[in-house]
Amino acid sequence: MKTNAARALDRLGIAYEVREYEVDPEDLGAEKVASGIGMPLAQVFKTLVARGDRSGVLLAVVAGVDELDLKALARLSGDRRVELVPLKEVQPLTGYLRGGVTALACKKGYPVYADAQIERYDRIAVSAGVRGAQLVVAPADYLRATRAKVGPISRPKDGR
Repeated sequence: MKTNAARALDRLGIAYEVREYEVDPEDLGAEKVASGIGMPLAQVFKTLVARGDRSGVLLAVVAGVDELDLKALARLSGDRRVELVPLKEVQPLTGYLRGGVTALACKKGYPVYADAQIERYDRIAVSAGVRGAQLVVAPADYLRATRAKVGPISRPKDGR
C-alpha cells in the first residue's frame, strides 16, 4: 500500500515498513492498532490536531499509552494556551480522517511537536495516512521527515 505519507518517506530516502490491520470503526484507539500490527502500545504513536493561541494549528505526536498534556504542549510551542481542535475540523485541516491522521504529507506544513518518549525506541509506528495502515520507522527518521520539535508533552493516561 502506497499512501502520500509513504511517498513522503520515499522522497526522503527513509526506510519504513507498512503494517496493515483490520479497522473497527467503533474502536479507532491506539490499543486496537497496536494489537492489530503486533507492536507494544508504547511504540504506537498517535497524531493529534491542536490549536495554539499564538501559533495556530499544530500537530502533537504522543505514544498510545499516554495522553496529551495541553499545558506542556503550550510551553513547548510558545503558546499561552493550546486546545484540541473539534473533530469536525480535523479532516478539512489535515486532509486525513480521524484514525488516519499523520504528520507526514499533511494538507499544510503545520508545526509538529513529538513527545520525548519517541526517542526511547529503535522503531515506532505512526499512521500511514489511512485507517488500517501504519508505517513502522526509526524515530530519528520520522523526526527528520516531520521536522518535529521534541519535548515532554504527554502524561500517563488515568488508571496507569
